[in-house]
Amino acid sequence: MKSVINPQESKRAAAFSMWMSSPMPMVTLVKTLDVSRLVNVCKKRGVKFTALMCWCIGKAASQVEEFYTLPVDGRLYRYDKLAINVIVENNRGGINSCDIPCSDDLQQFFRDYLALTKQAANGCRSAFLEDHMVIGTSAMIETELDCIVNQFSDQFCNPMVMWGKYRKGLFKTTLPASFQFHHVQMDGGHASRFLQCLQDEINQLKL
Repeated sequence: MKSVINPQESKRAAAFSMWMSSPMPMVTLVKTLDVSRLVNVCKKRGVKFTALMCWCIGKAASQVEEFYTLPVDGRLYRYDKLAINVIVENNRGGINSCDIPCSDDLQQFFRDYLALTKQAANGCRSAFLEDHMVIGTSAMIETELDCIVNQFSDQFCNPMVMWGKYRKGLFKTTLPASFQFHHVQMDGGHASRFLQCLQDEINQLKL
């Protein structure tokens, strides 16, 4: 469920006043993650890297309160649920968007991920969860990338995590990831905490 809240009665009052009318309110942070454990878990369990990465993103975001609010069309909304958006290649050679509800249950998330992405690919239709605060993702795994900075559209103010191909080293596997967010939604400190939570969730994965 989502509901309109009064920005001036929220923790984001000052940020709303400063950044809501900004022509470029987005901020991008870049962090190199150690994904050695994530890669090992994927190989052992036979799951896709992107799917497990998305689950970790949802788990990390749920620990940061600011993810549950979002500026939309000049208003500030409060959500009680999170979802992860993934880009799916469809059967016609194009792409579609697919929202997947976050879940603490890893197996439930995988079931939803496989079912919803397959439905989007086969039906060539995007699927959105309007009552969820959606975290966008974009995985360009064909090549190694140092950083990705997304374009800004005032029609899409959602936070977004982006990455390329992970890098295998002698002792660990790393992945540079870009995190873009709207300054009304959160500050740099909140975003930094999210990225650390993401690393912690990856480190805590069970083999």
